[in-house]
Amino acid sequence: MTAPDTDSPRLTPDLPEHLQDLADFVMASPSSYHAAAEVARRLEAAGYVRVNETVDFPAEPGGYVLVRDGAVMAWRIPDAGHLTSTPVFRILGAHTDSPTFKLKPRPSTTREGWLQAGVEVYGGPLLNSWLDRELCFAGRMVTVDGREHLVRTGPIARFPQLAIHLDREVNSGLKLDRQQHLNPIWGAVPAGGAGQATDAGGRSVDLPTDILAVLARTAGLEADAVAGFDVVMADTQAPGAFGASGELFASGRLDNLSSVHAGLVAMESLTKTTPHSLSVDLGLVTDENTHPKSTENVGGVVAGGVAGESTGAPVIPVLAAFDHEELGSASRSGAAGPVLEDVLRRVLVALGVSGQGAARSFAGSWLLSADAGHLVHPNYAERHDPVNHPRANGGPLLKINANQRYSTDAAGAAAFARWCGVAGVPFQEFVSNNGVPCGSTIGPISATRLGIRTVDVGIGLLSMHSAREMCGAEDPARLAAAVAAFYEGV
Repeated sequence: MTAPDTDSPRLTPDLPEHLQDLADFVMASPSSYHAAAEVARRLEAAGYVRVNETVDFPAEPGGYVLVRDGAVMAWRIPDAGHLTSTPVFRILGAHTDSPTFKLKPRPSTTREGWLQAGVEVYGGPLLNSWLDRELCFAGRMVTVDGREHLVRTGPIARFPQLAIHLDREVNSGLKLDRQQHLNPIWGAVPAGGAGQATDAGGRSVDLPTDILAVLARTAGLEADAVAGFDVVMADTQAPGAFGASGELFASGRLDNLSSVHAGLVAMESLTKTTPHSLSVDLGLVTDENTHPKSTENVGGVVAGGVAGESTGAPVIPVLAAFDHEELGSASRSGAAGPVLEDVLRRVLVALGVSGQGAARSFAGSWLLSADAGHLVHPNYAERHDPVNHPRANGGPLLKINANQRYSTDAAGAAAFARWCGVAGVPFQEFVSNNGVPCGSTIGPISATRLGIRTVDVGIGLLSMHSAREMCGAEDPARLAAAVAAFYEGV
């Protein structure tokens, strides 16, 4: 037998630190509720203080975080010495939800000896991408006392595809009926009937036939104590790098946990005192002296040339990660709802700013709406604009649409170019083919609701809305670095 070639590439390339952190964040966030909780957990570990909406917001300098259902808001109030004029906001907007399937009421069914679960399609997933994958259930359960409990199973469910022997024409076009074909299997009824099974040692054990009872037990609850639930499905395969040099990255829920993670990492970096530390930490610049922090920005102050009339204003960085974007954002925790405006106005009130002052603050603020976009697909290049072809590892996308499906305008494009330049990262424009309808984001919704200048950006993907999407391995870190520069006020 020939000895193995020790110079051959690893089958699974090691992940750079930022990608590993993103992978860990994705695995910790199988539902929007888990994502919001994980953001809050990490920020609290970094020194942020959890805020309850039912009490007055604090005015003391420092970081704060608030969770509303599957949404999470975080902000950082600068030191009192920097609050010498009306503050402005630098908001990174993203969303915590992804296309998936959600458990229906009374979901447990048994058919032909299989345990199945009734689910609704949530958003616009690529249905075929969910076939033949090991899936978990995750979300929240609410008990009769009103308390919420996060819950997640291990790999428990699967949408099994029909064998080609039973559908010889399947490769000519797969058609999935959402009601008939999308009922996941999560167990098998033994020959003796439902309720009993035999383990590997030959012992008789109870076989659960109610998926809600399984979820309740997993959460440490009694099944009859559960009065409500919001539970979705998620792929359980861990993210990983691939490609000849590990230059590509595959993961579930990159749309849009990649943007939430970028904002989270940038908010965590605000607790550090080193100028542009995130760009240096990520290896995007090798010498901090090559990108020195301008003295006019010390303490998070708006630089001249970007926000115009707000030059010199103290900056309050905000992370706004909404829920329900995949459904249109119309909910109390979505971008069309009041949660971000509530937070911004309550922060200003806590700082003694209202009326004309609040209007000045909004007029001098920016919202960076970060959501995943499209890389050019080599097998379907005709579906893309013939000139603007975003490539993997070409940097984050600046998303542009003449019909305001994205909010970017000339001023926003110039501002994003500056933020990326300060961070030392490239960026690339995305615009749709005129014959292909353009998607949208929280950007236009938030700009319309708040009147705050908004720019739409995000990392580029292939296989968007698949159970497992892919991007360039360098692009997530570059987006995070650009967000950090945005937060600094430059």
